[in-house]
Amino acid sequence: MAAIDGIVSGLDTAALIDSLLTLESGNQSLLKTKQSTASSLVTILQSLNTKVSSLAEHSTKAAKDESWQAVKGTITQTGVTAPGATVSTSATATPGTLSFRVGAVAASQASLTTLPADAAYASGTPTFTITRDGATTTVTAASTSVADVVDAFNASGTGVTATAVKVNVLDGNGDPTGDTTYRLQLTGRETGADNAFTVSYEGTSGTTALTLDQVRAASDASLVLFPGTAAQQTLTSSSNTFEGVMTGVDLTVTEATAVDAAPLTVTVARDQAAVKSLASGLVSNLNTVLTEITSRTRSTTTTDSDGRTVVSGGPLSGDATVRLLQQRMLSEGSLPVDGVSPADVGIVIGRDGTFTFDDAKFTTAMAADPEKVQKVVQGVADRLAQTAKSASDAQNGTITQAVKSQQDTVKDLGARIDDWDDRLAMRRTSLERQYAALEVTLSNLQSQSSYLASQLAALTGSSSSS
Repeated sequence: MAAIDGIVSGLDTAALIDSLLTLESGNQSLLKTKQSTASSLVTILQSLNTKVSSLAEHSTKAAKDESWQAVKGTITQTGVTAPGATVSTSATATPGTLSFRVGAVAASQASLTTLPADAAYASGTPTFTITRDGATTTVTAASTSVADVVDAFNASGTGVTATAVKVNVLDGNGDPTGDTTYRLQLTGRETGADNAFTVSYEGTSGTTALTLDQVRAASDASLVLFPGTAAQQTLTSSSNTFEGVMTGVDLTVTEATAVDAAPLTVTVARDQAAVKSLASGLVSNLNTVLTEITSRTRSTTTTDSDGRTVVSGGPLSGDATVRLLQQRMLSEGSLPVDGVSPADVGIVIGRDGTFTFDDAKFTTAMAADPEKVQKVVQGVADRLAQTAKSASDAQNGTITQAVKSQQDTVKDLGARIDDWDDRLAMRRTSLERQYAALEVTLSNLQSQSSYLASQLAALTGSSSSS
């Protein structure tokens, strides 16, 4: 409709229409501002909800008895910095000690053999039988070449691996001839005496055993428990890991203990670092939530262009749900548990409403009465867990509901803004038609005016001549 622009009237009709639409779009601008504010609140509330959910998760863990039963295993040996064993513990492990020696580490069989001449095989595709722990496995090579035989042994399920080793060819006196050949090194996939193996092949004279020159024998690992005492006994394992040596305790051996060396001692004790992290993590997560709330509710002071002081509240300053959550958490983190203040076990609240974890006080309290410390921290954790869950629950949490409410608001405002887009577009079309009609009307009036003027001029001229 740009062509209507002042053709007859000389008016800047496009600018007039834009000005009118700008005035009429004021309500839409207000809606956009409200939508932007609501979108910001969604982001802020989601961030807070994530932090509260993290607090709920850690608090729940700290409130459980099993979390306080965490133990850690260590192995020591007098005069040795790296004993030949490692220890791992499970949730069922209980405190205790055990002395032992590593008698031997488990090994897999390794043997060297010379492959038969091609003519010795019963067919052009050599067939080998591996016997291990009473079971047999048959492998067939694609050809008599060393590479194909190696591939056959290395196939899945054979129980052994193979590699070709280049060696010198010796004469009858055992001296090198200058030529080389390949021998096959076979290694068991599993350790333990029961995994020793033999190999035979199908030859022209029937089944024939391969001669295996031992490189390493298959053997079990062994532990000598309570060495040097009347209770001494030996424990064996086909692998280097001894499971359940103590309740919930596994030992993995890496090196045999020298005969004249001191025995090893495995000690399973309360994991102080893990226990401390329950309390310190509780304080850290609580502070994260409180700091987030404080930063989002704090008022700011600015000066406007007239020099007046303007005080503005934070985006969540008017949210009663958030304020209540803040008050409850401050109370639950500081109130006594069975008459004992959390501050006595290292959970200290400051005058500014923030919590700190007093490591020294916690350590001292644990040394004096670990059960009391556990009871107090669990009590605080249980209170905070319930509050945090009720706020951050994925379905019914108060903050979750606030997020959903703001998201609905954003959606509703978006629909209303879209309606205004349609309304303004229709209004523009209507105004363009009106101004186009005005230009046509003015053009017609102008034409009529010209016609009348010409007629009047003609009449005036006729009267003068008569």
